[in-house]
Amino acid sequence: MFKYLKAVFSDKQIRNKIFYVIAILAVTRILSAIPIPSIAGADIAKFLESNQFLGLLNIFAGGGLSTLSIVMLGVQPYITASIIMQLMTVLVPSLKVMSQEEGESGRRKFAQYSRWMTPFLAIAQGAGLLTLFAKQGLIPHLSGSTLAINLLIITAGSMIMMWLGETINEKGIGNGLSMIIFSGIVATLPSTLVGALSAIPAAQIPLYIALAIAFVLVLMGIVSITEAERPLEVTYAKQSRGYATTTNATSYLPLRLTMAGVIPVIFAVSILMFPQLMAQLLASSSNALLQSISAGILSVLGNTWIYGAIYFLLIVVFTFFYTAVTFDAQKTSDNLQKGGAFVPGHRPGEDTTKFISDTLMRVTAIGALFLGCVALLPIVLSGLTGITTLAVGGTSLLIAVSVVIDLLKKIDAQLTMREY
Repeated sequence: MFKYLKAVFSDKQIRNKIFYVIAILAVTRILSAIPIPSIAGADIAKFLESNQFLGLLNIFAGGGLSTLSIVMLGVQPYITASIIMQLMTVLVPSLKVMSQEEGESGRRKFAQYSRWMTPFLAIAQGAGLLTLFAKQGLIPHLSGSTLAINLLIITAGSMIMMWLGETINEKGIGNGLSMIIFSGIVATLPSTLVGALSAIPAAQIPLYIALAIAFVLVLMGIVSITEAERPLEVTYAKQSRGYATTTNATSYLPLRLTMAGVIPVIFAVSILMFPQLMAQLLASSSNALLQSISAGILSVLGNTWIYGAIYFLLIVVFTFFYTAVTFDAQKTSDNLQKGGAFVPGHRPGEDTTKFISDTLMRVTAIGALFLGCVALLPIVLSGLTGITTLAVGGTSLLIAVSVVIDLLKKIDAQLTMREY
């Protein structure tokens, strides 16, 4: 462990990247402590504790929602914009070509569309949350210029968080958006643990001990599955270059079980937040039809088992979807063929493409089911035990562990590159 840390911090470039990430995350923590001026002092922490999906949004915002900070939405609008753009690649072929086949310039243009969409989503989400809090009597009703100024501040805060996340991608190490969410989870973890432990009845101490052991086992399972991969054997044919002739060389193409990482969980949470937020807003409407629609949505999503089933399905679907977007079996097969490589037992070309695609689907199915089960387990335990912090804490644990593993992998990759 000490040798690893010494190797990491002895490299100037890696050390500077790590310190840069720490500095950016410190800035996000400072911003999350600055409240919106016009409604400073509003205490909505108790309301968020009683509402599961707003509690998740608060964690994603690093606790900024509970204090109504200028970054109360965190990176949620940008994540939502990214989801919409990824889904649009299925409907609009030109967007798929732009993101996958036009190289770096195409990916930059594709990301720019997500940035343009972010402020509009921030305004919509900010207006919805402020209206919801006002109707719950948590903040005074805002209208006219006061509401416009608050929405402008909230939107600017979301754009700043988006920019900070992208600077981590460019100048730091790790995925910027995931790192910001991770910092929010770590920041709210102490208060969550203290609140949960202080409310433990003496009769339920054995139950909490059993849950702690279960979480340790789940943690070990997450690490094992995240690290697991299916190696595909690849053989390189003999090549003659001048007087030198290379013999057949064997290598492996690794297919990870969780190639999409923690992205499907974040996407699923983001999607589930929309209908619940809209239902909360419609509940206070004077229209009887809208009230009945709101009651129906809240009753469906308020059922732990239905909510868990939808959450599980979304994670599985997004895992397959994101894997298909980020890994192109056809392109991989073409690259192997161009490099004089082939998969033993399969002809180069269409046969190899089909084999890689089928293997990837089987591997992704295992990873998707595991990811969904891990995300669903705390919700099920919360429904059985009545401990509401389990549902939020389980999702936070899954995201935090996945982000840490991804960060360590990228640091290892940087170290390996330095050695060569």
